[in-house]
Parts: sequence; C-alpha cells; structure tokens
Amino acid sequence: MAHGTISRELTIGQLAERSGVAPSALRFYEDSGLIDSRRTSGNQRRYRRETLRRVAFIRVSQNLGIPLAEIRDALALLPNGRTPTPEDWAAVSERWRGDLDARIHQLTQLRDHLSGCIGCGCLSLRDCALANPGDALAEGGPGARRLTRREAAATDDEAQREEPN
Repeated sequence: MAHGTISRELTIGQLAERSGVAPSALRFYEDSGLIDSRRTSGNQRRYRRETLRRVAFIRVSQNLGIPLAEIRDALALLPNGRTPTPEDWAAVSERWRGDLDARIHQLTQLRDHLSGCIGCGCLSLRDCALANPGDALAEGGPGARRLTRREAAATDDEAQREEPN
C-alpha cells in the first residue's frame, strides 16, 4: 500500500484495533454470520471498512442485552449485507423497545424490592414481592406452582394426553 493511501479493506488486527473488539470475537461474529470477510490468496481475512459500523451495531445491541440471534436477524434484513444506517438503527430499536421496556420494568422491580429480600432468602413465596408479587400464586390453590417454561410445556403436553376424550 502506498504511503498516504487508505485501504478499502482491513486485516483482522486492524479491525480489532479500530473497533475495540478482540480478534477471537470477530472470528466468532463471522462464524455466526454477523459479519463477513473475503480471504486473500494466503487465506488471510480481509474486511470491508464498512464492517466497523456493523461491529459497532453488534456491540451496542449486545450492551442493550439483545441476544446475538436477534442481532443476526436484524442484520439479515439489510439487503446484500449492507451496513446499517441511522434509519436501520431506528427501525430495529423500535422493534426491540417492548422487550427493553419489559426488562427495565423487571429490573426496577428487583431494585425496589431488593432490600426486603436481603433477610428473606426467598423462602417465603407468600411474602416475597419478587418471586410472587401480590401472592399471585395462591390463586392456583395448594401445591407447587413454579415451573420453568420447558417444564410447564411438558406438563401441559402430559395433561392433554391424559385427558379423557
């Protein structure tokens, strides 16, 4: 490369340095289909300069707590692997707003009731404002009411098989 010219491509080291993301993470992003590169005749990765914006989009999204699968889905909506524009970010952030609002509400509840949990150890489902707000589980009657989603789905499937026709 001649002195004073700007390469249109970046090595993985240059991309890592410019983006602040480790080369191992960049390789992971590439393996996950979040970014792409071309290979030189010596099998070295070369990234378009626009990949910096894609990496920034990924990092900001991750900082918001968005799972990589959702980030990949959002990037897949861009034609021809195009770099996200401010308009793209606005559209994507609007799609994620409801989930973020729900998580903010959940974290606010956790924060507001945290001091009451210090002494309880969540041993009282009747009184715990975090595990059982307003004793909502009592409406289901006696017995265990808390299941993981997977356990609940399996229980529902099992109950449907046992119901008489």
